[in-house]
Amino acid sequence: MPARIAVGGIFIESNHFTAQLADRAAFERSEWLSGGALLAKDTGVLGGMFSVLIANDCEPVPLFYASACPSGVVQAEVYDELKNELLRTLADAGEVDGVLLCLHGAGAAANAPDLEGDLASAVREQMGEGVPIVGTLDLHAHITEALLASTDALLAWETYPHVDAFETGERGARAMVDILTGRLKPVMSLAMVPVLVSAIHGQTKTPGPFADVMQEAKRLEASGALYSINPILVHPYLNLPEMGGGVLVVANEAEAEATVVAKRLAKRYWEHRHALQPATLEPSEAIKSGLQVEGGPVLLVETADCCGGGATGDSVHTLKALLAEAPDQAAVVPVVDPEAARAASAAGLGQAVRLELGHRLDPKWGEPITVVGTVTQLSDGAFTYRGGIWDGREGRMGPTAVVAVGPIQIVISTNATYDWMTEQFDLLKLDYAGCKFVVVKNPMNYQQAYAGVIKAAFVLDTPGPTPANTNALPFTEMVGDWFPAYPSLAIDEPVVQVSTRREFGV
Repeated sequence: MPARIAVGGIFIESNHFTAQLADRAAFERSEWLSGGALLAKDTGVLGGMFSVLIANDCEPVPLFYASACPSGVVQAEVYDELKNELLRTLADAGEVDGVLLCLHGAGAAANAPDLEGDLASAVREQMGEGVPIVGTLDLHAHITEALLASTDALLAWETYPHVDAFETGERGARAMVDILTGRLKPVMSLAMVPVLVSAIHGQTKTPGPFADVMQEAKRLEASGALYSINPILVHPYLNLPEMGGGVLVVANEAEAEATVVAKRLAKRYWEHRHALQPATLEPSEAIKSGLQVEGGPVLLVETADCCGGGATGDSVHTLKALLAEAPDQAAVVPVVDPEAARAASAAGLGQAVRLELGHRLDPKWGEPITVVGTVTQLSDGAFTYRGGIWDGREGRMGPTAVVAVGPIQIVISTNATYDWMTEQFDLLKLDYAGCKFVVVKNPMNYQQAYAGVIKAAFVLDTPGPTPANTNALPFTEMVGDWFPAYPSLAIDEPVVQVSTRREFGV
């Protein structure tokens, strides 16, 4: 009989420094799948999992899967519902030979700060020790002792920007098949160093400090001595103990060798810590510098308000600076503000509006500003992602308006959405390539989104829950010193954790 492999998961990246919470609607706007709807997934991590399972004559058993745009922590009652639904579908699935979990690794709930560790522990308790559990992770995961102890193999994405979601799903499913056929007797070793930096210099395409570690990891992996080597650039906007970056190695029985390689690469990661720390400019300073650049677009990277890192997207710090320093320059600025979107929609196309805008979803990071402009576009805000982790999936900004203040076009949406390429601006047919300035709020994806047209980019220093410099955040749960809070910090050795060894029948 074919091996029956259960597939499901909960996928969200959380932020402890924002006031917003992820509610049920956040998941419903994204993915809330079970049964045939889950089994029909043919893109992303899940699509990769299903393709390998079917190719290897396994029977995929769909459980429950939910994903949401990065946000604050998940509401307690919502996490309970998600977790219980996954466990219920697992119980109803009958006897299975393995469990594949599609996870992020930086999720958090109000009642489960380590969401993935809590979920994997519950699945392990339900399945017992005789069934392998394999998980896939974002490379910005925070891998905890609970997650490591409850799973048998964890495989992380290898690219940032993330272009290998499907391939990571394939790798996860292939690991499951290898375990069930006896080709892989997994043990994991995780080596971590106390580095909490933003993702500004976290690209995996050379040159770059994190790319250097990733390239060496994949070179060693290709030699065949170790099954999988996964560098981890931890999501730094969690407020949890024992956070850090490092390397996770999955080995075939060779625990000692896995630990040696994990430690060596984690030390290499530590040596690059200063190169991982970005330089930033105040918005007004960046705009003045941008005005000296011939042509456009000049990108103003307001990473402190990154919806893809859990921020609300409601900052107007850069917009305020543009209105003061370059009011006659064409620009595009995104802002999430449901009240302003409703007011602009109610006024109608071509109408003049006076709006209080910004900092109403997460008000501790700034004050609203007053803008007077004209409504030039209205939209339902529905678009389709082209590639990446949600390839082919619909994004939902909700009711969206474009309000022009002179040549500055403000895109006011109802819901926060993840920035992959330029799908949101393309929906509205905005000529961002013809603008002098474009405000972008993702620390990495702008490099691919504006490739070929970008004239310059400046990383900004603004208040927010996803800043380029993590020193701006009030960490309370970190135990001990960490970089960059302690720039002269020295360490003796990385901290090492090893997974539980389990034996599976073939």
